[in-house]
Amino acid sequence: MHVNSRRDRTWFYLYTMTFLRKSIFALILSLSFIRLSADNDFCGVSNFSFSSGEVITFKIFYNVVGLFVDAGNASFTVENTKLNDKPVYHVTGLGSSNPSYDWIFKVRDRYETYIDTATLKPYKFIRHVEEGRYRKDEVVNFYHAEKKAVTNNGTFPIAECMQDVLSSIYYARNIDFSKYKIGEKIPLSMFLDGASHNIYIRYLGKEVIKTRYGKFRAIKFKPMLISGTIFTGGELMSVWVSDDGNRIPLRIESPITVGSVKVDMMGYRNLRYPLQSLIKFN
Repeated sequence: MHVNSRRDRTWFYLYTMTFLRKSIFALILSLSFIRLSADNDFCGVSNFSFSSGEVITFKIFYNVVGLFVDAGNASFTVENTKLNDKPVYHVTGLGSSNPSYDWIFKVRDRYETYIDTATLKPYKFIRHVEEGRYRKDEVVNFYHAEKKAVTNNGTFPIAECMQDVLSSIYYARNIDFSKYKIGEKIPLSMFLDGASHNIYIRYLGKEVIKTRYGKFRAIKFKPMLISGTIFTGGELMSVWVSDDGNRIPLRIESPITVGSVKVDMMGYRNLRYPLQSLIKFN
């Protein structure tokens, strides 16, 4: 594919940014397609995989006809704090377009969740979206005892131990994968846009994967996706997480309507354990 003329470059960048404004959220959503089923003490899991101060960064690549574009960046940060006098993990997810493309379509998205340190249940979810001229602000407060979520648009019933799209990433990192067989489905319940979604991931075992950061021992999954404007429904997306105590996301791959997306972990700080899954650094 040749992108030589200014007209061709403008068309290509516009398509890339149209993809990016959804892929930032898709990154967060795809990382969260994991949860423990109710018969595995879903409400009582303890955190063993992350701690305050952890920072993980990602780079988002868009591929069409073999041409990879450095489309944007994302990062996830964990801090200890208090919410209503309760100790919580404050997790922040940031997504942005490559500054080189901001003149065409600027993306600056921010997601936050406040998670109980003992139960890993979310108390509050915040979503701030800036995508071109589009703006969206959403706040969700979870009341687990009353089994309800209160948002900008009303009050909604939720199941016990419901997660939001960001808290579920960190909950999922504490799964005991030794309990699952290759090909087994793991149910997921997530609250998103005023609705509860019940989907699943399929555990595909362990393998060695080479990313732009390095070569890793990894655990692989395929989430069941819901058809949308970019992703096709079914089990087309693949997710790899580190096969060590940290369980950090290493790579996400998925075909989209035109081309494909690849997200690679590119940096980290203050992991709870040494990254023992790393075989070779690039």
